Amino acid sequence: MKTIFARLMKDESGATAIEYGLIAALISVALITGATALGDQLDLLFTGLKDEMKTAADNM
Repeated sequence: MKTIFARLMKDESGATAIEYGLIAALISVALITGATALGDQLDLLFTGLKDEMKTAADNM
């Protein structure tokens, strides 16, 4: 019984899997944050472009 418990205490594969999971979650959060910021900037760009085109069409 002692050898099973000692082997279980030395096994770090579960801890490694948790670490990789945390790293993957952190990367996912960073990607989502970046995509959201990029999406907001693109929305502003295309809204401004739409307004400019509407103004140019109204002045013709």
